[in-house]
Amino acid sequence: GLGYVKSSIILLCVVIAMLVVWRHATGAIRVDRITARKDEVFYWLTILVSNTLGTALGDFVATTAGVGFERGSLVFAGLIALVAVARYSTTLPGTVLFWAAYVLTRPLGATLGDTLTKPSAEGGLGLGRIGSSLVIAVAMVVLIAVTSLRKRAIAIMRA
Repeated sequence: GLGYVKSSIILLCVVIAMLVVWRHATGAIRVDRITARKDEVFYWLTILVSNTLGTALGDFVATTAGVGFERGSLVFAGLIALVAVARYSTTLPGTVLFWAAYVLTRPLGATLGDTLTKPSAEGGLGLGRIGSSLVIAVAMVVLIAVTSLRKRAIAIMRA
């Protein structure tokens, strides 16, 4: 096999090539409003390759590079945070930042999932699938509640 490094490099080149061809073929790369069939085909093909790239990156960082699942999660969360900072502090195109964040969400989810589910002997927390699902469900409910309360507080302050 090619291994994670070579695979990641090849897949990154394919994603970049797809975006270049997409822009050349349609004049723009828009992900906020896809109405033309050609844009939709490019979008889904790029999604497919991006997910594969994200999987290869996650596996490389967590296993081959020896970073582990927990620290791998932190690496990808940190990279996504850098993309968010770049959105507001640089002139990098939003489309570039979108695809960077999109690619990084896959390995973040995979390494975080492995952190929760894998036994401690393998570097995880040993919660298993059901325990991990419960942790994620509780986290989602808390985040939704906090977001809702925050929006409500802002609306009251503006009134």
